[in-house]
Amino acid sequence: MGEPKVILQHKVPEEWIDYNGHMNDAEYFRAFSWGVDSFMKLIGLTDEFRESQQYTIYTMETHVCYLDEMKLGEPFEVNMQILDYDAKRAHVFFELFGANGKRSATSEQMLMGIDQSAGKAAPFPEAVSARLQELAENHTPAEKPKEAGRVIGIRRK
Repeated sequence: MGEPKVILQHKVPEEWIDYNGHMNDAEYFRAFSWGVDSFMKLIGLTDEFRESQQYTIYTMETHVCYLDEMKLGEPFEVNMQILDYDAKRAHVFFELFGANGKRSATSEQMLMGIDQSAGKAAPFPEAVSARLQELAENHTPAEKPKEAGRVIGIRRK
């Protein structure tokens, strides 16, 4: 079990600011998408590997929780934890932190390994699977984050 792994650091650019004066909701998705790109590199799915092996990852499902506003120029980082995985899927939890450790958003994602030449889901290549297992051993939370597994709905009293 382990702590989250920081996989991306950046600052909120001007083009991400909306008419409300803070980071637009779609840009949180962009930051988390960049996080997926970083995650892919961590497990060995580099540009070269994807091209030579015709293997990649698709995002099958994602849930974003917006927790706090992000402002122009504010530094942020995205970290990740592995909630679960199997031969061809990774259940990953990302968090976006703003200035002074402010927890601004979370993104729970189900990622699927894809054989691009066949156009369908396929098990992770051996080297990728080994890297994923190593990440899971070092970056799986002892307890599931409270935002993980949520269902959208209006609570009735």
